[in-house]
Amino acid sequence: RRAVAELMRIWPVADELARRFVAAGHELHLVGGPVRDALLGRLGNDLDFCTDAHPDQTLKVLEGWAETTWETGREFGTIGAARRGFRLEITTFRAEAYDRVRRHPRVRYGTNLVDDLRRRDFTVNAMAVSLPEHRFTDPYGGLADLAGRVIRTPGTPQESFGDDPLRMLRAARFASQLRFQVDPPVVAAMREMAGDLRRITAERIREEFTRLLCGADPLAGLRLLVDTGLADQFLPELSGLRLEIDEHAQHKDVYEHTLTVVRNAVSLEDGGPDFVLRMAALMHDVGKPATKATGPDGRGSFHHHQAVGAR
Repeated sequence: RRAVAELMRIWPVADELARRFVAAGHELHLVGGPVRDALLGRLGNDLDFCTDAHPDQTLKVLEGWAETTWETGREFGTIGAARRGFRLEITTFRAEAYDRVRRHPRVRYGTNLVDDLRRRDFTVNAMAVSLPEHRFTDPYGGLADLAGRVIRTPGTPQESFGDDPLRMLRAARFASQLRFQVDPPVVAAMREMAGDLRRITAERIREEFTRLLCGADPLAGLRLLVDTGLADQFLPELSGLRLEIDEHAQHKDVYEHTLTVVRNAVSLEDGGPDFVLRMAALMHDVGKPATKATGPDGRGSFHHHQAVGAR
């Protein structure tokens, strides 16, 4: 019922577009995040579609209908368009995979909806609504996982993360944003394959990490990064804090102290997530491991750790 109420707002534009695709002999499906968010009651104005039409064919369908189009994602099969305040991204069915060497996927076009859904990151993002008939497709149990608040992959976690290692970081991001639990086999694969994150560009990692830190429960995401070894690949300073005892003896180590500071920073926010505040809280003690000293009384000190941490 919640999804229907959310989706009714977009049907005038989505169905109008779908009728144009059908008239041209193609399929169109609302897919991924918008379907998930409609079920959660938080659908925005960014809509993702998949289709059997190739980019040139999609552009032809959009001609004379879209207020504007863009082709920045064309090499990945994606054409963007705007219409009546909605931002639309329409992507050809894909069967992409990384070759475990390069940092960008080899893009191969797929031929059907179910195979396209299988190559998506998680089951909660592998649901679709076919247009204009509004037929719901959920071949991998995404609706049940959404109800159970669980992050699972459509195929095996190893298959999913092999296609795109950034998905490991995305699992931690969803734990933060949605307060979902990550399925134990997924966590095990994250631990096993953490080193593959080195194949991902710094820009993509930064974007996912920023979203994670700005989530509703950043501590859940941060703990996953450290526990699986993902943090060691791009933020080893965070894991390193576990080795140091808090000088005030209020926490078992500086790592736990840091997470407490992040939680306190979140509680001080007014007007939504403040990335700068949260990042400052997360990094404020990273200079301590390099400045640790033990005094005559046996207590630890970290003189000038703020200067080292700043560097």
